[in-house]
Parts: sequence; C-alpha cells; structure tokens
Amino acid sequence: MSHLDPEQLALLALGEPAASVTDCAHLSSCEPCRTELGELSRAVGVARATVADEKLEAPPARVWSAIAGELDLKTSHASVAPETRATLEANPPEHENAPDEQAQPPAHRSRSLRATVWALAASLVVIGGIGIGALAVSTNVPTSIAQAVLEPFPDHPGATGMADVEEDSDGVRRLIVSVGDEVAPDTYREVWLIRNDAAALVSLGVLEGETGSFVIPEGLDLVEYSLVDVSVEPLDGDPAHSGDSIVRGELSRT
Repeated sequence: MSHLDPEQLALLALGEPAASVTDCAHLSSCEPCRTELGELSRAVGVARATVADEKLEAPPARVWSAIAGELDLKTSHASVAPETRATLEANPPEHENAPDEQAQPPAHRSRSLRATVWALAASLVVIGGIGIGALAVSTNVPTSIAQAVLEPFPDHPGATGMADVEEDSDGVRRLIVSVGDEVAPDTYREVWLIRNDAAALVSLGVLEGETGSFVIPEGLDLVEYSLVDVSVEPLDGDPAHSGDSIVRGELSRT
C-alpha cells in the first residue's frame, strides 16, 4: 500500500495545509501514517516550545550547514548570513541519490520521517539567528495540541475529514477542520464541538470550502467537549443541529 510522502507528513506535523481530500481519506484508513503523524506532531511541539521559551541566538555556521545538508538546501545561500554562506560555498552539502521512500521497509521509513521532522523543527529554532527571516520564528507560533480523523456517517459514505487544534503562546486555541464532501443546494456545513456524553454541543461556525479555522471559546474543556462534528444544515433559520452529521471524530492529544 502506498503511504503519504515523508515530507508531506512533516509539513502536516508543522501545521501546514498539505493534505488533499484523497490524503485525508488515506489517513483515516492507514494506522501507520496516523501513528507517524502523531509522533512528528509531538516532536514539533517540543521544538516550538523551545522556541517560545528561549532567547534566540545566532548558531555556529556548522549548525546551518548540517541542517542544509539534511534538507538538501543547496540553492538557498542567498538567504543565509554572509559568514554562513561562505562556509556552505566552501563545503557544499553532499547528497547521494536516496531510494524511493515508498519502497523503504517500515523501520527505515520511520527513522527517515523522524530525521526529516527533527531537521525541520531544528530549523525553526535556528532560522531567526542566521538571517533566513524572522517570519518563520515567532514566539506566537501555534502548537498542535490535539487531532482527530473525522469518519463519515452512513448518509455521507464518501466524506472524509481531519481536525487539528492549535494553541498559540497567548492561549488562543483554533480548530482547523478539513472536510471533503459535496454541498447540496440550499444547505451549508456547520462545525460543532460536542460533549463526549452527547448531552451538549457548541457551534463554532460555518465551514466554507474544504478547510476552515475556528476560534475555540475560552474556557471550553476539550477533554469534555472532545467530539468534532460537521453537519449539513438547511437554510431554515434554525440554529440547532439538524441531526444530519457528515463526519465526526474524537480529539486525541498530541
């Protein structure tokens, strides 16, 4: 079975919208890919916590050289500090042709994935000190704290979805939801957080397009309100849940 590309899983762990509807469907049925994504997300969380807690300092040139070698950044010298660029030009990183990631055995692929994300996470820590750009390093970079694979309901067998909860250093939490499903005429899709005993629910807003970002109310306990639900709603002016859920999944802490 073909798995998601290691670099794509690393980008997803870093919070990038790198999953298509087909990729979401694969993640919903592939335990190895979900496990790897969880491990990578935890690694990125540790790295980003380090960025938030520590004052950034310019690292030695050899640090960037090692990261550039891992990520094959042979054409990025223009964005590197002059002293580091000189080091790279004198000692360019060398890469052998890597075998096809999809053909690698699971253990080798797992090591490769972890190496990739740790290199990416490490680059978050050192980027600010070597001149690549302050935009990539911010003390307010959100961290993924929970994820869910959203499973389809019987009336929507072709639907797929994923949810990710991100929290920034100010404590603001956002639910990032991606759903692949056709929208029927005169309806819209609404995103909900449902209490795990199904006795209460909170509407977060309308999902327009395949992906949306929603602020989670301050103080809402995600251990209690752990179910992410996306419903199809008629244009009838009734704010209550229609009872027609498209996908639903339970958040798991990363």
